[in-house]
Formats: sequence, C-alpha cells, structure tokens
Amino acid sequence: MIVMDSSGWVEIVAGGPRQHSFMDTISGEDGVFVPTLVLYEVYRYVERERGEDEADRIAAHLRSHTVVELSDEIALAAARLGKRHHLATADAVIYATAHHLGATLVTGDRHFAEVADVMYIPVESDAQPPR
Repeated sequence: MIVMDSSGWVEIVAGGPRQHSFMDTISGEDGVFVPTLVLYEVYRYVERERGEDEADRIAAHLRSHTVVELSDEIALAAARLGKRHHLATADAVIYATAHHLGATLVTGDRHFAEVADVMYIPVESDAQPPR
C-alpha cells in the first residue's frame, strides 16, 4: 500500500525527469491512496498550468484510487508527526495519512529522505555516486 505525495503526481503530469520512476511505483500496486489534500494540491497545480478541463481529467484519475479524507485522528497524528519531523502542515497531513493507513509514502520531496516509512525518489543530482 502506498500514498503518493503531490510531488509524485505533479512529476507524472508535468512529464518531469522522475515521471517514469513514480509511474513504475504505482503500476500494479493494489492499494494506492490519495489524501484529499493531495487531490487539492494536484488539482490546483494542473488548473493553473493547463486549465480546468485538464485539472478535471487528472482529478478523475486520482479519484479512481482510494481517496482518504482528513479525519480528526489523522489531524492529531499530523500535529505530532509534524512536530517530531519538522514538517510543514501539508506534508505532515499527507505523512500522517500514510502512517494511519500503514502505507509507504512515496515522494520526491528531499526533506522526507531520512524519514521512516517513506520511499524518496531523488532527482539525479540528489543521487549518491556509486562506490
């Protein structure tokens, strides 16, 4: 089970350099969860960059996965996890959602690189050279 952070969905939509890495991560995955905050962030990005019709199309795709609403339990966990890991509000809510579900958070946000239960997909410049 995975929760794909907004950064992953945006990378796919924008055709960024990590597009295929994120697509490979979700392909064949039975449990892909989309927090409502991710739905908001991705819709807002796509609407700004490509217009409302494309944003509606992408939102429909995201909604084809399991959408997870922000509950009081997740909100309180986000407050605790955000403090512990020094996360901004949106990141804390998305991480807490994954944590609540027992899912792995998949992200391209570097500040998650060392956080437990996170699969960080780096840009090439972040990758360590082989030893």
